[in-house]
Amino acid sequence: MTGLCTHILISAQPSCLHRRGKKKQFRAARKKMGLLLLLIICQCAINSIKTHSVSKPNIILLMADDLGIGDLGCYGNRTLRTPNIDRLAEEGVTLTQHVAASPLCTPSRAAFLTGRYPIRSGMAAFSRVGVFLFSASSGGLPSEEITFSKLLKQRGYATALIGKWHLGMNCESSNDFCHHPLSHGFDYFYGLPVTNLRDCKPGQGSVFLKGVQKHLVIPIQITGIAIVSLAIVQYIGLLKVPFQALGYFLLIITISLVILIFFFYHFRHLNCFLMRDHQIIQQPLSYENLTKRLTKEAVQFIGRNTGTPFLLVLSYLHVHTALYASESFKGKSKHGLYGDAVEEMDWSVGQVLNVLEKHNLSDKTLVYFTSDQGAHVEEISSAGEVHGGYNGIYKGGKSTNWEGGIRVPGLLRWPGVVQAGAHIDEPTSNMDIFPTIVKLANAQLPSDRIIDGHDLLPLLQGKVTRSKHEFLFHYCNAYLNAVRWHPGNSESVWKVFFFTPNFSPEDSNGCYDSHVCFCHGGFVTRHDPPLLFDLSRDPEEKVPLTPETESRFYEILRIVHQAVDNHTRSLHAVPNQLSWDNLLWKPWLQLCCSSLFQSCYCDYESGGSPLQLHLG
Repeated sequence: MTGLCTHILISAQPSCLHRRGKKKQFRAARKKMGLLLLLIICQCAINSIKTHSVSKPNIILLMADDLGIGDLGCYGNRTLRTPNIDRLAEEGVTLTQHVAASPLCTPSRAAFLTGRYPIRSGMAAFSRVGVFLFSASSGGLPSEEITFSKLLKQRGYATALIGKWHLGMNCESSNDFCHHPLSHGFDYFYGLPVTNLRDCKPGQGSVFLKGVQKHLVIPIQITGIAIVSLAIVQYIGLLKVPFQALGYFLLIITISLVILIFFFYHFRHLNCFLMRDHQIIQQPLSYENLTKRLTKEAVQFIGRNTGTPFLLVLSYLHVHTALYASESFKGKSKHGLYGDAVEEMDWSVGQVLNVLEKHNLSDKTLVYFTSDQGAHVEEISSAGEVHGGYNGIYKGGKSTNWEGGIRVPGLLRWPGVVQAGAHIDEPTSNMDIFPTIVKLANAQLPSDRIIDGHDLLPLLQGKVTRSKHEFLFHYCNAYLNAVRWHPGNSESVWKVFFFTPNFSPEDSNGCYDSHVCFCHGGFVTRHDPPLLFDLSRDPEEKVPLTPETESRFYEILRIVHQAVDNHTRSLHAVPNQLSWDNLLWKPWLQLCCSSLFQSCYCDYESGGSPLQLHLG
């Protein structure tokens, strides 16, 4: 660029007029040429700045939790106030077909950080439970996985994760921190190691109660009846049962029940706590001004790194239940506590944008806003208040691969580099963030593994009009549920379902009886031939196509099956991080800032030096 500008400047000199001695003409020409040269110099300077800014910009990634695409003004909502998030759309690009790699928190976030389908890293469950529920589980994002934070840190970026992690903590001891954010490329962590749950906030109910009632009450009753029956037949002499064996059986049952009761009684203390780096600073978590505290941490991190490139992942707890909002936002929205939470999150986004302006960093910073999956439509409080979000026209929600579960907000702003006010209706994925920001940081993409995401920048700048995703594979836990196909010579976006969840009640839009939809067995209906939709004509997935209504029906299925075969061959066996063994609570992995017998209580948020003690 510099050489080109120099050539233009030299060639623009009016030497021929000077040699002919036409002084009057020369003066007029010189004046015009002077103006032209000034314009050329300015343009060259602008191009130089823009070229420089495209290299190693600051990166801010904002991720909501369980936010519906229909909850934002820029995606059509007219009753919730989200002016700051909408500003990102006005000043940047709105992706209207942005898709989460999974409809559940843990696998979606694993895909986001690595740019790979979660099945490749073992972060997709074959069991019913598809996310981590306990802080003392041994599963997590494997250390062999390469995250964008690792690569950016190697390129000199300051890196921070503030908010929700939900990708594991320890492996073998309570202080190995093998899955901790600091082990995956982040310099600084302030947030929750697991997730926000109803059980974390007194008075908000429990996500475990239905499961305990359904799966434990009957076995306990059967066990009790069996013990009483054995005691009776032993007493009347019909059967000789060794007294010692009966005693051991009773002891095992009693100990198991005591541990179970203790764990659920102290669930909030054991699993809902706030950390700074490796230290617990508040156990259990307090919701008072929590979003304001997370925002303050984000603003301070930006302020500390105005002179160096930085990566900030601000992972909100909003709007996962338990819902909460600071006093200044409570009762202010038109949609109850859920709306209050959305509007407080929008305020937080505004604070981040303001601090960028304050430090003249807006033009040097790529800002991305999304949600880890769609709204959790089954979330209704014990009082009957709707605590789940709105997925707009799209069917289903969290835990399903209907569009309502995976089509999420995708907003990217970078003044002067990406288009302002543009809408892109091409299939994109949250996995695309990985290669996009890795390339911007001048880092090398890993060559020893498949990266499923694609660089978004050419699409964002309008240099290309088609997404590189011809196929996207939609997993329900570890089971391939659906495939999206966007042929290069067509505007159609075909979507093929191999199975679909059984909604309960049948005429509803979710699995209200079980709180979430599951992925196998009697919870799903398999389809042969598979269901086929064209999302370009039927984004609501209302009417499946048939051989009678779509002449290419069998050809489309054949091409999709071939893509599935190719994709399946690219998968390799890896340890299952969400196996029952890795999911279960292990007391020796439990983090505790005091001691188990003191109910793991501490609060260093208001001052003092945090001291962390470990069990095990």
